[in-house]
Amino acid sequence: MRTRRLLVAATLLLSLGSGAALAQDSKNTAQAMRDLRISFLSTSASSMGFQPTREYPRIFGVAMDWPIGEHTATIVTAVDGSASLYTTATFGIIGGGPSHEAVRGAAQRFVKAAESHHDEATPTSNYTYPSKGKVRFYLRTFDGARLIEAESASVYSTSGKYSPLFRAGQAVVTELRKVTEQK
Repeated sequence: MRTRRLLVAATLLLSLGSGAALAQDSKNTAQAMRDLRISFLSTSASSMGFQPTREYPRIFGVAMDWPIGEHTATIVTAVDGSASLYTTATFGIIGGGPSHEAVRGAAQRFVKAAESHHDEATPTSNYTYPSKGKVRFYLRTFDGARLIEAESASVYSTSGKYSPLFRAGQAVVTELRKVTEQK
């Protein structure tokens, strides 16, 4: 049931004000989303215009991959409040945060929540999607990417170690959905 709700929410996210919608009918669209995800995970912070600050000393962004049926969804956020949803299917949204205060705030809270997990995350340059039943958090640091992988059941529960981080990521998806529903 939860997977179905997430899938429905994700399919609703096709356009957001200044965000660029991705078409639902093209294999090229799915590949473009995969490429955007890899770009976010592998491009240096300085190349994206991010520098450490007092509020965000180590992490400038977070990507969270989680299963939705046979596909994987990825929410990508950064300290500037930008938020995008990519999927391995053929739907998604780019740039949902800049002109929407609630999305921007949720994206920034997600990045802030990741800060407390910096030291337990493992440095990585392998950006594969998680295996079935897993959720991955890629913490984008000023020194590279760091990875946390957890069991889906654990993050979906209220008592799982990474469930607050997962909920912070889902809050971004919720705010993107709300903006979409207002249209």
